[in-house]
Amino acid sequence: MGTDPQPARLEDINTRWSLLRLAHQSAVSQAGPARETLVLAYARAIRSYVGAIVRDSGDVDELAQEVLVRILRGDFSGADPRRGRFRDLLKVAVRNQARTFLSKKQRRAGVDLDVNLAASKDDETDVAWDETWRKTVLENTWSALQSYEQTHRGSIAYTILKLRVDHPDDDSPQLAERLSKTIGKPVNAAATRQQLHRARLRFAQFLLEEVARSLEEPTPERVQDELVALGLLEYVREFLPDDWKEKGELKEND
Repeated sequence: MGTDPQPARLEDINTRWSLLRLAHQSAVSQAGPARETLVLAYARAIRSYVGAIVRDSGDVDELAQEVLVRILRGDFSGADPRRGRFRDLLKVAVRNQARTFLSKKQRRAGVDLDVNLAASKDDETDVAWDETWRKTVLENTWSALQSYEQTHRGSIAYTILKLRVDHPDDDSPQLAERLSKTIGKPVNAAATRQQLHRARLRFAQFLLEEVARSLEEPTPERVQDELVALGLLEYVREFLPDDWKEKGELKEND
């Protein structure tokens, strides 16, 4: 059912910091697409975080739109990857924009508003941001897996893994029956187990790449630390060999 190409090495991955640098270049041919890529990847995460720190539903869309416009406009040229992770940059940018937004709203209204609202309950909003980021990383990984299946003839990676997630209690024969009906041809239990293993490996590879893109220097150790911080290590643990931190390559066989 098709062969999988070798996964990208971590050092070869185009990071979000790289995209951010492209987004602030003077050449429109490079800056425009880079900015659009960042917006498409993180628009939902940004809006969700805005909702966690502003609370007023009437302000959420407006403030989220302001942040996205800033990205499209290329307002983060001073961002320094040495100061933290890409997700931390976005978190601080959204929080600062919220403070500015509330200050402007206070001046327009001519009444006292809680301008510190965006800065209050930092622990709570930090948890909300981490959970939002985690969800976004997983969504982007699923999208990558789906795109892979659509562009690689014979691949059923997305289909079989989605069936497993939707029917976690199925045994191999039951899952094989569902898979056979879905793809329109018979697949036995043994082949189903093999395809599921390959799909999990492919998902793990895409997840590692997605996490690596948020780091300026995505070494295996830093990628693993980020997976732990986001509670995502479980998705790749079975594929991490003993020499993972030295070589940065997943093991394909049990």
